[in-house]
Amino acid sequence: MNLIYAAGISAILAVGLYLLLSRHVVRMIYGVMLISACVNLVIFLAGRIGANAPPVMAAGETMLAEGAANPLPQALVLTAIVIGFSLVAFVVALALKTYRRLNTLDQRALGEAEALGSPYVDARPHAGAKEAGR
Repeated sequence: MNLIYAAGISAILAVGLYLLLSRHVVRMIYGVMLISACVNLVIFLAGRIGANAPPVMAAGETMLAEGAANPLPQALVLTAIVIGFSLVAFVVALALKTYRRLNTLDQRALGEAEALGSPYVDARPHAGAKEAGR
């Protein structure tokens, strides 16, 4: 059964990567959302999906009961959901600002910064280069 889950998660991840490599920003956002969902599913799968008793301890006990669910994957998934949501919210806000400023979300049309040139190429020679040339 885990192999079926792994194949399904892999298919969703492949679609997410395909969308992430697209040239349109909205498709890229969908790709990030799918990859975030895949991470959550992988953590669930690592925590052994199944019908287990809830991870609740009675008063005075120091260990979980035998057969209780592992609470660590649940906590990690909750954290991953929050991080994924905040990442998607940031990217959506960035895409909205880009659309309002440039009226497009196509990556091929977003080359305004490339027209300025490389920040690593200096037009004037360095002082050390003059001394090395002597």
